[in-house]
Amino acid sequence: MNKTYRNILFALLSLLVLIGLFTGQHRLTQSTEAASGDRMVPQFVVDPFWPQPLPNKWLLGRTIGIAVDPRDHIYIVHRDQDSMFMAQELGLDRGQAECCTAAPPIIEFDSDGNLIRAWGGPGEGYTWPESNHGIEIAPNGNVWIGGNGGGDSHVLVFTGEGDFIREIGLPGEDIDSNSTSHFSRVAEIAIDVEANEAYFADGYGNKRVAVVDVATGAFKRYWGAYGNRPSDDRVTYVPGEPLPQQFVGPVHCAVPSVDNLIYVCDRGADRIQVFRPDGTFVKEGQVAPLTLGGSTWDIAFSRDPEQEFIFVADGANHKVHILERDSLEVLAEFGDGGRQPGLFFGTHSIITDSAGNIYTTETYEGKRVQKFIDQGLKRLDTARDGAPWPADALH
Repeated sequence: MNKTYRNILFALLSLLVLIGLFTGQHRLTQSTEAASGDRMVPQFVVDPFWPQPLPNKWLLGRTIGIAVDPRDHIYIVHRDQDSMFMAQELGLDRGQAECCTAAPPIIEFDSDGNLIRAWGGPGEGYTWPESNHGIEIAPNGNVWIGGNGGGDSHVLVFTGEGDFIREIGLPGEDIDSNSTSHFSRVAEIAIDVEANEAYFADGYGNKRVAVVDVATGAFKRYWGAYGNRPSDDRVTYVPGEPLPQQFVGPVHCAVPSVDNLIYVCDRGADRIQVFRPDGTFVKEGQVAPLTLGGSTWDIAFSRDPEQEFIFVADGANHKVHILERDSLEVLAEFGDGGRQPGLFFGTHSIITDSAGNIYTTETYEGKRVQKFIDQGLKRLDTARDGAPWPADALH
C-alpha cells in the first residue's frame, strides 16, 4: 500500500469517526432534549389579589413565618416592633398622619385571603420572642412559634385564639447545641402528625435538629449535619470545596415527608440534607451552590400522594426553585428580585395548601405574603423564569 493511498484511507476513516461522533452527540442531545421536554413539572401563576387588604390601617413588618391548617387557613407571623418600620410608616401611632400602625404579630387568613383573627405579643406567664421567627399549626389547632433573637432559646405554644399553653425550653439561655433543656434561636417548627413529634430547626444559635413530644413538649433527641454530634464551633462554606461536616447554619428548616424522611435546610451551605427520624443521614443536594448568602431558606412539598416535588424558598436569589424530591435535582424556578406581584425581596418561608397552591413570605423590606395558584403539571420546556404571570399578561 503506497503512502498516498494510506493517507487517503486514514482521512476517510477519520471523517467517518467524526461523522459517527457528531451523529451520536446529535442523537444524545435530541434524546436529552426530548426527555427534558417530556418531563412534567408543576407550574404556577401569582394571585395579585391575595390576601385582601388588612383593616385598621395595619401594616406588616418582616414576614418571617407561614403555616397552613387542615381548613386551608393560612397563618403568618411577622415582626411588629417599631424598629421594623420607617418613622413615616407609623404616622398614626406617632400622631403625625392618618396611617399607619403595625398589625398584631400572628395573623390568620381563610383560603380567600379574608382576615379571620390577629393576636400575639408579650403577656403574663411567658416570654415573648425578641425576634419572631417560624410558625406551625398542630393537628388540634394549637399555634407554635419560635424566635431568633438574643435570648430566644425557647418555643411558645398557644391556642388558635391566642391563649397561652406552654413554654418549651428555658428562655434567656446561651448557645449549646448539645443541651436537652433549651434551644438557641429556633428558625422553624414542623410537626409529624403520626409520630406526634415536633421538629425544631435549631437554628440561628445552635446547629442541629431537635425533636420534642407534641403533647408534652418533652425533649426526645437531636443531631447535627450527617447525623454527627453537633458542635458550636464556627463553620464556613466555600463553594467548590468539600462540604462541612457540621451545619454551617442557620439550620433554617426541618420538615418530615410522607415516607418518613426529614428534610433539613442548611441555609449557609446552600444544601438540603435528608435524614431518617432517628438522625441517620440518607443523602444531600445543593441548590444554587455559588450563593454566598445562602439559598435554602425553607421548603414545602407538592401535595400529590408521593410528594414528588420540593419547592425551595431562596431569599438570596429572590426566587422559588422546583426540585425533584427523590434526586434533589433542580428542575425549574420562578420569581426574581422586584416589588411587583410574583417577584420577591427576601423570599423567606413557603407552604402549600391542600389544592397545591404555594404561599410565600418575604423578610427585610419585602414585608408581605403572596399566593401562587397551581396550574397543574406541564411540560418542562414550557416553564418560564421570572414573574409567574399568565402568558397573556406579559408584553
